[in-house]
Amino acid sequence: MRMRQLGNSGLFVSELCLGTMTFGGDEGMWGQIGKLQQDEADALVKTSLDAGINFIDTANVYSYGRSEEILGQSLRNLGVAREDVVIATKVMGPMGATQNHRGASRSHILYQAEASLKRLGLDHIDLYQIHGFDPLVPIEETLDALDSLVRKGAVRYLGLSNWAAWQIMKAVGIAELRRLAPIHSLQAYYTLAGRDLEREIIPMLKSENIGLMVWSPLAGGYLSGKYDREGRGNDGRRATFNFPPVNMDRGYAAIEAMREIATAKDCSVAQVALAWLLHQSAVTSVIIGAKRLDQLQDNIAATEVKLSADDLDRLNEITRLPDEYPGWMLERQGTYRS
Repeated sequence: MRMRQLGNSGLFVSELCLGTMTFGGDEGMWGQIGKLQQDEADALVKTSLDAGINFIDTANVYSYGRSEEILGQSLRNLGVAREDVVIATKVMGPMGATQNHRGASRSHILYQAEASLKRLGLDHIDLYQIHGFDPLVPIEETLDALDSLVRKGAVRYLGLSNWAAWQIMKAVGIAELRRLAPIHSLQAYYTLAGRDLEREIIPMLKSENIGLMVWSPLAGGYLSGKYDREGRGNDGRRATFNFPPVNMDRGYAAIEAMREIATAKDCSVAQVALAWLLHQSAVTSVIIGAKRLDQLQDNIAATEVKLSADDLDRLNEITRLPDEYPGWMLERQGTYRS
């Protein structure tokens, strides 16, 4: 398991990150994603740590706090030393009925940081992330609240999730201008079936040296290998929870190529999908979640899959984004300096 530096920080995290969205679900959406309880979660956390994963991601909104509670209990049950793990959680989603129980306001952030620490049973959060962009709250207010958490030691590093490139750059500029704690990471969706990040966000991340954590690297199970053009796999999770959205026609072409590569390398299709991400220079860590131990073990084995230049070229050609303005113009005019 390789370690990678998180953006422009001194923190090193494993190239795979254990995601805990499957912990604690009951009914509704969270139950469809996963219903793992304490013993099952303990087994996944132990397997991850034994494989060299030091990075675990959760969120206050996952099963309305149960994911954080179960994760914190797992760390205690397994006797994990605090300095041996990097714990990331998030804030923004609704945690109550009123407008003040959601969003990226100073009030909500400070209340929820305290609540997350209590649920996790920790004295600090290593990476605290704003889970989405709040159009009603000034970015200055959000950053000031986060800075106060860093200054008092409740949070070590800051990240964002699901923000547009211009929003991230605005936050980076405000933090620098006001000498607030900087943004070190972005958590975002990125797969062979969804490469939209490459238009604006990845060039910006590379420019500003911000780390990228990838969520749903198998596109909600779509790239696991159980789906095909003939309808195989259509009774899976996507039958009831079709997220994230993918272009099925383009995706099936990728799956067919991935299946051939997997056969040649004697690995699973899912491992090829994860290995492709691990070969992308912008990616810091890939978040893997699982409902079963064998799924987790299969995902972890992706770190041993080496894709050749030909493999990467083939997958890139099949899944590359259609040309759009201003990208094609920037590329054309960039030749003036080449």
